[in-house]
Amino acid sequence: MAEELLNKTWHYSVFSDINHLVALKKKKKLRISLAFPTLNEEATIGKEILIARTELMDRYPLLDEIAVIDSSSRDNTREVAERYGAKVFISKDILPKYGSYRGKGENLWKSLYVLQGDIIVWVDADISNISPKFVYGLLGPLLEDPRIGYVKAFYERPIRSSGNITPSGGGRVTEILVRPLFSLFFPALARFIQPLSGEYAGRRTLLERLPFSVGYGVELGHLIDILEIDGAEALAQVDLDMRIHRNQSTEALGKMAYGILQTFFARVEKYGKARLLAELGERHISLERNEAEHRVVKTEISAVERPPMVEIPEYLNRFHR
Repeated sequence: MAEELLNKTWHYSVFSDINHLVALKKKKKLRISLAFPTLNEEATIGKEILIARTELMDRYPLLDEIAVIDSSSRDNTREVAERYGAKVFISKDILPKYGSYRGKGENLWKSLYVLQGDIIVWVDADISNISPKFVYGLLGPLLEDPRIGYVKAFYERPIRSSGNITPSGGGRVTEILVRPLFSLFFPALARFIQPLSGEYAGRRTLLERLPFSVGYGVELGHLIDILEIDGAEALAQVDLDMRIHRNQSTEALGKMAYGILQTFFARVEKYGKARLLAELGERHISLERNEAEHRVVKTEISAVERPPMVEIPEYLNRFHR
């Protein structure tokens, strides 16, 4: 099983015949949705929507809808998205009976309720070098192989510094934290080149059965759950060459690692890989330098997990009547 993923790793160019992908989509009678989870992304979201709509709806009818799921942005993200032709939803207004949390995972979970597609593609909204390959590259394996249920992107992630781009780096949390953990507990997943990448696509029939961490752990949680539910044969990865985006500060990466560990520990207990004997801390602790002193900063990072969407009555009524 550990080698399964290496046999399902492709370069996006393998799927560059978009007419062929459209023919497969029509033959299989599938609907495809593209969604962008957003928070204050007015600088980049317009270009991303424009390219996706122009190339993959107007020129090639590969996508059936493009949507933005927004975490109450304080800038003009929603206005820009509407202007460029996307459907716009505010996360807290979706399934309001179940409350609302801040976090990318929350937006992804709620998007399952408002999107119509049989296949869902999620793309981050801060990509500077966006192109159609970020979408069709992820769709190719799903349209070609019915055994594949979930496809992740990987790419070179250069670091911006002093206005310049350094052609190495990125994936710091993966290499320092996630890959060692996967190597110990889930070796098949250690073969993902970028398990935390923000671009991926999946079949609704799989996604609706997954719990969603509302915050940083959503990608890691998905991979572990899919491995345990459907096996490595359901997973694939595609090389998209390069992704240029905002790089996180070291402090932000520390909070990300904390959230990922919350999800990881929940999974190793759930699947009988380990047992925790101590209660975990409730807040991320960092040290902030203030003149000659260091101040302790405690940040609450939500460990909430949304249940599989098929457990939500409103969802069942909408998609499984």
